[in-house]
Amino acid sequence: MPRTIARNTPQTNRIIGALPENQYQRLQPFLKPVEFEFGKIIQEQDELIRDVYFVNSGIVSLISAVDGKSSLELGMIGREGMVGLPAFLGVSRSAHRALVQGEGEGFKLEVTDLHNECGQDGTLSGLLLRYTHAFLLQITQSAICNQYHRINTRLARWLLMMHHRMGADEFRLTQEFLSSMLGVRREAVSRAAKALQDRDLIQYSRGMIKILDLAKLKAAACN
Repeated sequence: MPRTIARNTPQTNRIIGALPENQYQRLQPFLKPVEFEFGKIIQEQDELIRDVYFVNSGIVSLISAVDGKSSLELGMIGREGMVGLPAFLGVSRSAHRALVQGEGEGFKLEVTDLHNECGQDGTLSGLLLRYTHAFLLQITQSAICNQYHRINTRLARWLLMMHHRMGADEFRLTQEFLSSMLGVRREAVSRAAKALQDRDLIQYSRGMIKILDLAKLKAAACN
């Protein structure tokens, strides 16, 4: 079973960690510890949202199916956020697939309990509204990158987002997975990864990517 993570530690979800102590104690009995396994789907597109997830460690991507065969990542959620924002906003079904791309731990909360807590006072609602704004900015930036920036710079930006949320320099990633995240063919991912590797920014081998020079990778990424 996943362990319960104490508040106010580096692995605490920032929304949960920002709650006043009395409100956290009120919500805590309804927070169920869960493990996020690499590659697991925790919410499916068009399905009813019964639970939301607060990420303590690891990363969850929101994926949109394009034509039934290909897919594209719309946003990335780490310990700064919550999976299941539509439920908070009053929408009962998920518009996207939520896929674990970095294993970790978190809390699961039933939607009814989320609504009950949000109805108590404005603290949790206010935190989630601010996170909604931040997540919309992330989606907007991703849309701009996908339209105007080269795959090399997009890959560099994506790896930086992974690094920021995982707190690690090495990730388990396959070309197939990256092609789905970036919405390009595997051959394009291979060329982009090789270009970054030739510049000694990353090391890519056997489904693992390691960041070698964080500062130079930042310089290579789109803003």
